[in-house]
Amino acid sequence: MDTTSFTKKSISGVAIVEPALTPPPIANTHPTFAKKTRIGTGKSKTKKRDIPEGLWTKCPSCETMIFDKELDENLKVCPKCQHHFPIGSRERIHSLVETCTFEEMDATMASVDILGFKGASTYKSKLDAYKKNTTLKDAVVTGLCKIGEQRVALGVMDFNFLGGSMGSVVGEKLTRLIERGTEKELPVIIISTSGGARMYEGMFSLMQMAKTSAALAYHARRRLPYISILTHPTTAGVMASYATLGDLILAEPGAMIGFAGPRVIKDTTQAELPPGFQTAEFLLDHGLIDAIVSRKEMKAQLTGYLNYFTVGKKVAAV
Repeated sequence: MDTTSFTKKSISGVAIVEPALTPPPIANTHPTFAKKTRIGTGKSKTKKRDIPEGLWTKCPSCETMIFDKELDENLKVCPKCQHHFPIGSRERIHSLVETCTFEEMDATMASVDILGFKGASTYKSKLDAYKKNTTLKDAVVTGLCKIGEQRVALGVMDFNFLGGSMGSVVGEKLTRLIERGTEKELPVIIISTSGGARMYEGMFSLMQMAKTSAALAYHARRRLPYISILTHPTTAGVMASYATLGDLILAEPGAMIGFAGPRVIKDTTQAELPPGFQTAEFLLDHGLIDAIVSRKEMKAQLTGYLNYFTVGKKVAAV
């Protein structure tokens, strides 16, 4: 018997099928299954289109995805593991000083290519690019302000500008800040983050180490307090000068602090470095810094320290 005749005949438009010999394709008997697949695919594409990029940040420490708005409100500190993300100088100033009390000094001072540095790109082109990208003139912002009830001379470095490197402008602005603090008998606070002296300025950048240190020596002779705050990273020429001269040296949790890199030190000393070497926690245990203070607690802690340092002057004034 010819089986093909059963599949080709039709009665009133309905195909006659022999199930035992000619089973129909699975897709034809399950139209619902195909429909679900199309709906599912459409939804997933819609979700991908609806989620804008740049709204979430992954914590490098605990790998938690953090909503950017929540991260900003938490002063760039991970709410789960307390990892401290980098923060700009303006944001840091805003988190510390009283509203509308910051009076910036030397805001227009900018670096020049005094050596005519040539390389893969010129020093002048780098300066122009960083000025455009950061809206800063150089790697430090200085000024007079109030923290709590106490007026202070405050300098805040910014790693976003050429790695927070210390050139002639950074050294000059900090020296003027310290001298203004000495003149007005104000405490000085410098918040450091730096990769060291600026190589594009050669010896001129190294001179800033001595200049800033000398200004702090005169400040100390007047028995005025200087608080140094070390953030991630603080290294090289900055660490070897004003960053370690504070009457009180504070650091943020997990900050890398040191003069040279671990590889250079290991190759020079031919010794194995201990675990956690050059972290704020290690240096606290070994007496180089006085306290580790979270960014969210920094303003309250500084207010307490400033009140302690100035109690003698307040009593004398009464």
